Amino acid sequence: MAPRVIAADTPGVRPGRLKVFLGAAPGVGKTYRMLDEGRRRVRRGTDVVVAYAECHGRPHTEEMLEGLEVLPRAHRSYRGTSFGELDLDAVLTRRPAVALVDELPHTNVPGGRNAKRWQDIEELLGAGIDVVTTVNIQHLESLNDVVEKITGVPQRETVPDEVVRRAHQIELVDMPAEALRRRMAHGNVYQPEKVDAALAHYFRIGNLTALRELALLWVAGRVDETLQRYRSEHGIGTVWETRERVVVALTGGPEGETLIRRAERIADRSSGGDLLAVHVARSDGLAYASPAALAKQRALVESLGGSYHSVVGDHVPTALLDFARAENATQLVLGTSRRSWLSRLVAPRGIGEDTVELSGDIDVHMVTHEGAGRGRRLPVPGRQPAHIRRLAGPVAGLLLPLLLTVVLIQSRGTLNLTSEALLFLVTVIGVACFGGVVSALLASLSASLLLNYYFIPPSGQFTITEPNNALALAVFALVAVTVAAIVDRSLRLARRAASATAEAETLSSLAGNILRGDQAVPILLERTRETFGMESAELVPRTDQEAGAEGDGDGLVKVPAGPDRMLVLRGRRLPASEHRVLTAFAAHLAAALDHARLTEAAAEVEPVKAADRMRTALLAAVSHDLRTPLASGRAAVSSLRSTDVDFSTAERDELLATAEDALIELNRLVDNLLDMSRLRAGALTLHLQPTAVADVLPLALAPLATPPVPIETRGLTEIGDVLADPPLLERVLANLVTNAVRHSPARQRVLVTASALGTRIELRVVDRGPGLRPEDRDRIFVPFQRLGDSDNTSGLGLGLALSRGLAEAMGGTLTPEDTPGGGLTMVLSLRAAPTEEPVELR
Repeated sequence: MAPRVIAADTPGVRPGRLKVFLGAAPGVGKTYRMLDEGRRRVRRGTDVVVAYAECHGRPHTEEMLEGLEVLPRAHRSYRGTSFGELDLDAVLTRRPAVALVDELPHTNVPGGRNAKRWQDIEELLGAGIDVVTTVNIQHLESLNDVVEKITGVPQRETVPDEVVRRAHQIELVDMPAEALRRRMAHGNVYQPEKVDAALAHYFRIGNLTALRELALLWVAGRVDETLQRYRSEHGIGTVWETRERVVVALTGGPEGETLIRRAERIADRSSGGDLLAVHVARSDGLAYASPAALAKQRALVESLGGSYHSVVGDHVPTALLDFARAENATQLVLGTSRRSWLSRLVAPRGIGEDTVELSGDIDVHMVTHEGAGRGRRLPVPGRQPAHIRRLAGPVAGLLLPLLLTVVLIQSRGTLNLTSEALLFLVTVIGVACFGGVVSALLASLSASLLLNYYFIPPSGQFTITEPNNALALAVFALVAVTVAAIVDRSLRLARRAASATAEAETLSSLAGNILRGDQAVPILLERTRETFGMESAELVPRTDQEAGAEGDGDGLVKVPAGPDRMLVLRGRRLPASEHRVLTAFAAHLAAALDHARLTEAAAEVEPVKAADRMRTALLAAVSHDLRTPLASGRAAVSSLRSTDVDFSTAERDELLATAEDALIELNRLVDNLLDMSRLRAGALTLHLQPTAVADVLPLALAPLATPPVPIETRGLTEIGDVLADPPLLERVLANLVTNAVRHSPARQRVLVTASALGTRIELRVVDRGPGLRPEDRDRIFVPFQRLGDSDNTSGLGLGLALSRGLAEAMGGTLTPEDTPGGGLTMVLSLRAAPTEEPVELR
């Protein structure tokens, strides 16, 4: 049951705003604070009504109702008892500015428009009515299992986190554990007879402290989301050190695990610190990352509770710092360089040095590791930003031949003309590697002139006396230009290959997110934002003017994402290489949107299809089961009414018994049909109470007064009570025993046993029939289908399906097992009844 997006039901009316008072445990004062908020707003002149408030008989809370308008409740009957519920229609008719509605996760009594109170509140918000409500941390869906592990008490009433997260304002009602226990001991929370049990169980110091920490952390997370949204909307790029966030940069190298663990220790020093790992996929030539190593490091990060991210960037230090600032990180962990001494000699500055220089208010940790300084690669051409290469290339093309000339003049006479020409050729090739073909042409031209003027006789002149020397110079110039062009083309192809590798790596990361189930559009949008280092990313409706258009101006990037949506990113201008990757991200988003629409449509259709299948199966199966007892009963009654035959007393009794048996069978069939319908509609009502199985089983066996096989019981009086609805438990046992008797061979007994297992009690119905194949164990619980029957003429097949449904409704399970030696054992597991009265948690 997913929450819907709140929109005004009436055009021109803004949706109402929701304020939530969140508590760590019952009794902290949420309802009191809600009513106090209402009184405060009334004093300001706001139209406020109390739509629903549950005071639980607490005098101080009831006093807060004075001076507030309280709407009457809607009374609904529930198994013979009348309950007061929120009167949704009355609130909508009254239409106040603010409605106070207590107990957000409450489950409504059947008969209202909505199953849950949070759905009622969504209707009020859609009508433009502001709502103030309350909820405890244990009722949030995402924390339900965590709270059960802490307290040992399962919470049946929950509310989706998204409902609370969408609130305009969330206010924590906090109280130390000792203070809450004192409040309870003074009788300000529960009735005196319940206080001791509550203090000894749910309200232990440890439980309350853990629940309080959960509430504080959950609210802190919501505050952090609000802060991030504010920073993004206002374009704030500086780091606000409200919370320690440690970013660790990964290259896929062997030092990755060392860096991750060091960053985790740094994050652990501050309670609540976050660990974020980031890998920069370069698009300008550096693509040395090992996918296998990155996958292993990602698994390590996630096992430590951190998150893994991948971003695209031409300049690694800038990409790292842009990501860190976007995430409001306070510390950045880098490994010391693996470059060799030769690489450091050629290019002294590395990524670490540039990152430290550009870091600003982010602390940078340079961590040593075993691979530091042991790299063997030379500096990769093209690692410098493009604007530096464009300026430095032509300068190198002019200066390097000149410097070589100076060196050769100093050592004149040691080398011949061929060696000098080859050295100039090497210089030209080096310039081509660094600055491209244009710089190489400049180097070739200057080298030719310098070689002619200083080294080809007659020296000091541009004239050439020997034809061979003239040919050699021409060949030199031609070879220099040709080699420079080939080298330049090879480097451009290498850069394109590296760019393609980087793009593939980024798309692989996105595909990994999708394979792990991160297909929700908000998750993909967040991945897109952080991958490209943008401030925000959103999907907006596509107008006619934007059809087919892509834009990139003033830090605003627009890319089509399907026929009716545009992906809009704000932050920086993207180079063409990143635009290609962004288009692929937009295609994934469009596919995710289509998938979400199809899933929603399928979810809407599935109940209709299921109902149609049930209706078809029912019509196909019901005729025989109803016709047989109807025909028997009708024949018996017709015979009794006949005046043509004078029946004896014994014959009349036999006919009356036949009619009675037929009516009993009809009543059983109709009860099964009605109960199955209630189960499918979610309208079956339960009265769970401690129940003795030994008292219920004889009632279940009553219809089998003379069973065709003997029935034996064991251990029923040696176990405690189960928590069940007695009439429903009787129905379940009757169906199980009847099924076992039906399939048992003659003279083979049916055994019913009971045993305690921890906090549960298991009832076993054992027969010696044909048993089940493993693949048939689920089919026997399908309504209107008997195992091995294709025409359903042997009955409706409701017994086991209904039994499992009733068992699960009572918080139990029903599973089949093989009977040792042959046959089938049906295991009914139910909760053991508590030995003391449970405390109502509100």
